[in-house]
Amino acid sequence: MSEDEDRHRAKMQRRKSVQDAEVAAKTIERGLLIVHTGPGKGKSTAAFGLALRMLGHRRRVGVVQFIKGAWSTGEREALARFDDLVEWHTMGEGFTWETQDRARDIAAARRAWQMAGAMMAQPDLAMLLLDELNVALRYDYLPLDEVLAGLAARPPMLHVVVTGRNARPALIEAADLVTEMTAVKHHFAAGVKAQAGVEF
Repeated sequence: MSEDEDRHRAKMQRRKSVQDAEVAAKTIERGLLIVHTGPGKGKSTAAFGLALRMLGHRRRVGVVQFIKGAWSTGEREALARFDDLVEWHTMGEGFTWETQDRARDIAAARRAWQMAGAMMAQPDLAMLLLDELNVALRYDYLPLDEVLAGLAARPPMLHVVVTGRNARPALIEAADLVTEMTAVKHHFAAGVKAQAGVEF
């Protein structure tokens, strides 16, 4: 074995020792409040990746979509194959610029939040995705304090994933894990339209 290989092995052994000690020190297990926000693409996509991971463990997943309308999407079609483990509710009527009716948007958000509350009460649900809830909160379609209280009162082992741009600071503060998707480059700027399997 060369001197470089010896140095590398010694370095990796030291790193493994540190990593193992850090992992062993983490003993808490509980449901997490996860927020995906930011101007970049991929917030909902990442959330559905978490759902797929949970399904891989044969655990039940719920989805409540707050803003998006009932158009056909690849993720919904894919997760429908797990109909024994997935409960999906598309409660929105489309993006705000499509409905152009604040009262309708508020009513739809209220129905979606009521559904989310009913799903959080299901004792066997492992993960709940609240897709675009951040948008509903940004436009004050729902009272922020009520949503925060409902999320805090969820069952202790239930993971909740909230997506959408412009997450409210109080929600970020309440969350256990927050990821901000940053817009670096987007094909829309070059005139490329939304495509199946990438955008929907």
